[in-house]
Amino acid sequence: MIPFNRPPFVGKETDYIKEAIAAGKICGDGAFTKKCNKWIEEKTGTPKALLTTSCTHALEMAALLADIKVGDEVIMPSYTFVSTADAFVQRGATIVFVDVRPDTMNIDENLIEAAITPKTKAVVPVHYAGVSCEMDTINAIAKKHGLWVVEDAAQGVMASYKGKALGTIGDFGCYSFHETKNYSMGEGGALLIGREDRIEQAEIIREKGTDRSRFFRGQVDKYTWVDYGSSYLPSDMNAAYLYAQLEEAETINNARLSVWNRYYNGLKTLADAGKIALPVIPEGCVHNAHMFYIKAADLAQRTALIASLKENGVGSAFHYIPLHSAPAGIKFGRFHGEDKYTTAESEKLLRLPMYYGLTDEEVEKVISSVLEFYKTV
Repeated sequence: MIPFNRPPFVGKETDYIKEAIAAGKICGDGAFTKKCNKWIEEKTGTPKALLTTSCTHALEMAALLADIKVGDEVIMPSYTFVSTADAFVQRGATIVFVDVRPDTMNIDENLIEAAITPKTKAVVPVHYAGVSCEMDTINAIAKKHGLWVVEDAAQGVMASYKGKALGTIGDFGCYSFHETKNYSMGEGGALLIGREDRIEQAEIIREKGTDRSRFFRGQVDKYTWVDYGSSYLPSDMNAAYLYAQLEEAETINNARLSVWNRYYNGLKTLADAGKIALPVIPEGCVHNAHMFYIKAADLAQRTALIASLKENGVGSAFHYIPLHSAPAGIKFGRFHGEDKYTTAESEKLLRLPMYYGLTDEEVEKVISSVLEFYKTV
């Protein structure tokens, strides 16, 4: 069986975890945590990166830094993971969902402005599959209306938009290092802070509301509770696992891109025949091969394809159920405008196996299994 996903592993993870243990500091902000923060800062150009226990927690920190309060409204796509909305719902915000673009499954930037009300406080673009949203337009709208821009770049590490790393284009960016992502620490994430005037506040929030970071820099002679916060620091053992992969980020990225290109070229005949749709990478976007998906004709065909692939020993998966149709989505949000594409396109989308270490033979088996299915369709 070719699994849908296999967590990345490069070989040094165990050695680095042992180093962290031997150093005698396995709690948050140890040597490997600092190395990961520095790598992200140098790779992306963000003024400050802080490793967190998850992308969910990075989003929660962003919501706190944006001072989201009860009664505020936050605009985002419905086609996303629950954490995108949860982080702002916890602050008392109402989520305003807008439709996606059918080509990228990203938020339709042309629908955002119509959804803005006097209560709107932030826009949360989600870079689906590591392909950037149209950030120039989104930032221009946000600037015009005085809104925060929080990038959900959970899938966007090593991807860019017009030369800028995803996660560095808005006020805050949030990465995921979950085991399903290109680079993993099991559970983990990072907050990228584009607003230098929010860095110290972010450190305080991440350190349970204390000025502990200032203490370790020698700026205060003891640290104390100064504001609200929580514990968003991952174990240094998790960071050690991640750092081994960040050191090999280019190798992992190139390997994934090679698989992505093989899928695209191998399935293009089906797309040319109008039987499936393939991913679209807009001009100015550099993706990271986070996933490879195809779109079947409809839900019934997708269901049949998943079953056929499973019979052939190939794991596959659909993705999000649109949040606006979920019980919590109905309770905490509303959909603005017409759901023209979100539900319809989500029911067609099917993800193929994509992970570091996927062999050429396995890729060819996946391609041939899809081609075989469509011979009868």
